Amino acid sequence: MLATPFLIAVIAPGFSGEKRELTIRIVRILFPSTGLLVFSAWCLGILNSHRRFFLPYVAPVIWNTAMIVTLWVFGRNHTQNQLAVILAWGSVVGSALQVGVQLPVVLRLLQGLNLSLADPRGNVAIIVRNFLPVFIGRGVLQISAYIDALLASLLPTGAVAALSYAQTLYTLPVSLFGMSISAAELPVMSGTVGGESVVRETLRRRLNSGLRRIAFFVVPSVAASLVLGDVVVAAIYQSGRFQHADAMYVWGILAGASVGLVASTFGRLYASTYYALRDTQTPLRYAVMRVLLTTILGYLFAVPLPPALGIEARWGVAGLTISAGIASWLEFVLLRRTLNRRIGHSGAPPAYLVSLWVAALLAAAAGLGIHHFLTVRSPILRALFVLGPYGVLYFVFTIAFGLTEAREGLERGIRLLRRLASGPPVG
Repeated sequence: MLATPFLIAVIAPGFSGEKRELTIRIVRILFPSTGLLVFSAWCLGILNSHRRFFLPYVAPVIWNTAMIVTLWVFGRNHTQNQLAVILAWGSVVGSALQVGVQLPVVLRLLQGLNLSLADPRGNVAIIVRNFLPVFIGRGVLQISAYIDALLASLLPTGAVAALSYAQTLYTLPVSLFGMSISAAELPVMSGTVGGESVVRETLRRRLNSGLRRIAFFVVPSVAASLVLGDVVVAAIYQSGRFQHADAMYVWGILAGASVGLVASTFGRLYASTYYALRDTQTPLRYAVMRVLLTTILGYLFAVPLPPALGIEARWGVAGLTISAGIASWLEFVLLRRTLNRRIGHSGAPPAYLVSLWVAALLAAAAGLGIHHFLTVRSPILRALFVLGPYGVLYFVFTIAFGLTEAREGLERGIRLLRRLASGPPVG
């Protein structure tokens, strides 16, 4: 907290004056929140190892709810800078609540918590040894986002905020599908036992199955970002001072980020497979390559390229997200090629991916047609009338193409509706 002014000079060198002072104050307020979120991550690790996935991934909703309530209660009669400070305090409270909802279940699973400096089985030593490579390998998305924010601070005012809006939408499918499926698969993959050939076959089967599930949801996310991104952005952000022109600006940045969305989510699952093989070094090497490439290409695409092409300097942010996407594709290709040498051929079948893209683009074209002729002015209603049919048509097309994931999803939906229709069990 004492070093915050020096850290801001490194993280956001383009900030100065009132903007810099406000940033320093907010970072100092948020510092306890960081520690609390570390404890939340510890709870997540314990719960995941016991195959408890729902609670740790729902807990952040409480954090966000606390911030929404903070804005709702204190959102009037304050300047924008004052509200930013109040929201930072709301984040700290939300972080504490996020830990609090997980802790009782964690303590029950552990049957109490006995603190000790002893390490008789060497588990702590293993964690310490694996920390740095896993930190970089798993955190490459966050590291890349940090580099993008640093470079965006060199661009005109508004670039950092617009990048933040786009990153929130971009990381949503990564978290919902890439991280969730990878987190669920890692304990199962790590627990695989048997001979070397059995382990290879099991890992390959689970990896390929996970890739199909990720692709089924990520491909339509990319199509929606590219074709209907203005509708998505407007529905979430367009109100008050955030106007249609701002939505179009964020859409351009989001479209650039979508370039690497499939690669980023696939890469998560490949990294989990390496971790199941007790290999943390290979994902580390490729993550470092990705970060270096993101930095070099990001600067070139964001700073000198727009003026050279006669484009407004603010659109350099879109260059940042495109360069990050290129780097994520390189990382994914390297991860897959190296792992295939160890466990055999892996990957989502090309015919399956083509079917997903055709279904997503056909559904997006229909959504675009509705968007063009729709006269509704409300961004939220417009999103309902455009994105609703888009999602339904995507499932209809994938079912028509005979894709297993679509059929299984439909069957689960029907079972859920029947269960809800039957009401609660008697007695």
